[in-house]
Amino acid sequence: MAPVVSKVGIIGAGVSGIAAAKHLTHHNPIVLEASDSIGGVWRHCSYNSTKLQSHRRDYEFSDFPWNDRDNPEYPSHLEILDYLNSYAEHFDVLKFVRFNSKVVEVRFVGDRETIDAGFKPPAGQPAWEVSVQTSGEDTIQWYAFEFLVVCIGKYGDIPRIPEFPHNKGPQVFQGQVLHSLDYCKLDKEAASELLKDKKVVVVGYKKSALDLAVECADANQGPKGQPCTMVVRTLHWTVPHYWVWGLPFFLFYSTRASQFLHPRPNQSFLRTLTCLLALSPLRHAISKFIESYILWKLPLEKYGLKPDHSFEEDYASCQMAITPENLFSEADKGRIVFKRSQGNWWFNKDGIEFDDGSKIDADVVVLATGYDGKKKLKAILPDPFRSLLEYPSGIMPLYRGTIHPLIPNMAFVGYLESVSNLHSSELRSIWLTRLIDNKFKLPSVEKMLEQTTKELEVMKDTTRFYKRFCISTFSINHSDEICEEMGWTSWRKNTWLAEAFSPYGSRDYLQKY
Repeated sequence: MAPVVSKVGIIGAGVSGIAAAKHLTHHNPIVLEASDSIGGVWRHCSYNSTKLQSHRRDYEFSDFPWNDRDNPEYPSHLEILDYLNSYAEHFDVLKFVRFNSKVVEVRFVGDRETIDAGFKPPAGQPAWEVSVQTSGEDTIQWYAFEFLVVCIGKYGDIPRIPEFPHNKGPQVFQGQVLHSLDYCKLDKEAASELLKDKKVVVVGYKKSALDLAVECADANQGPKGQPCTMVVRTLHWTVPHYWVWGLPFFLFYSTRASQFLHPRPNQSFLRTLTCLLALSPLRHAISKFIESYILWKLPLEKYGLKPDHSFEEDYASCQMAITPENLFSEADKGRIVFKRSQGNWWFNKDGIEFDDGSKIDADVVVLATGYDGKKKLKAILPDPFRSLLEYPSGIMPLYRGTIHPLIPNMAFVGYLESVSNLHSSELRSIWLTRLIDNKFKLPSVEKMLEQTTKELEVMKDTTRFYKRFCISTFSINHSDEICEEMGWTSWRKNTWLAEAFSPYGSRDYLQKY
């Protein structure tokens, strides 16, 4: 069967995939989506209770505002899916999507001499061939693309499972073990049936684990209800809402003035010295100010959940989460129990046990232990490019969060994290489109690698959790550099006052072009 030839191919139809497709419409891209719908993690990795962690106006495309964007309620995952589908329909993106099309293999067929030469605009010759299997069919269809955009993200698909000693893994447990990814596939009735009147252990303390614990408590409200135990290994700061002692949260991190306090790539020696000597105490004071409010509002110390690291470290690694509304009220009633564990743990036939000798009996154990994004990429990238994922820093070096300097004619959208991943994906899709259209030139491979190294150093200096590739403390500066590279003005506000003290969002980057 002859390959289907197209200039641009996109793998994945989540938020990043549909954003990329919308901006690359004039190239008639082919979007390969393994499932039967768009939405990515919002479709396949959401619980019944999952909600957005921010307001609607902070999670919207620049040219497609929410109908009720000023609604103070956080939208549910179903509302977000409706919004994404409305966006795709409005801009006629769905016609490019080939659903139920699972990528089986990717191979490089371009000029080998271009591998070390950096990015080259598409010039009429395919660089990548992609084999695809359609659900329910045995045949393989090949596609040939001049440029390939990978939008499969870091989350979902491949769960991260802890390693256990020999004969102490899930196989010895007489109850049920599942990952949060499996739990996401259950409808409301099946999820309730799994948890109801059961001794449930949830391993993890990030957003998915917190939401799951609350759902577990809701399912155990009857007279036979059992407590849900959260096994907490690494503590993180959570916030009750986006106000701190009466002040809006954006004042502390989401304005140009607030981000001026933080180090950024490409800053002068004088500014580096200023950040270290003069601004560092102020950043520390702001973090303590926010922590004081959280500790006053939430009973973290009562339950031994106060992190040892600063709030800023969690914000700088995009790990700040909104506390589920009923989390601590259910804990006060005994329906949620917190078990700290900084050592090893394993399964026995009745539940789990820890290296301090303590044990927890369980009927169900849910592993809310995250996903293996690197393994997802390894399954797609062929050699020799697969070896580039074994980077010493743990972060794939992506110039502008999009282009790997050593992988020709390929882009990655949705791997960089920020305050709003939707906004990050949209702006980088616009940048990528202008790059493919040859509207500007990239620097040399050496310069791009140097830039990614500078960004990594800033992340390392700000948080111990730097491997998440989060730019939240210098996101405006990152967007400034992208705008300047595209020939846009980087300062997007109408007045100096707004430029300094109002938050930046996707609507600021609405551009007529």
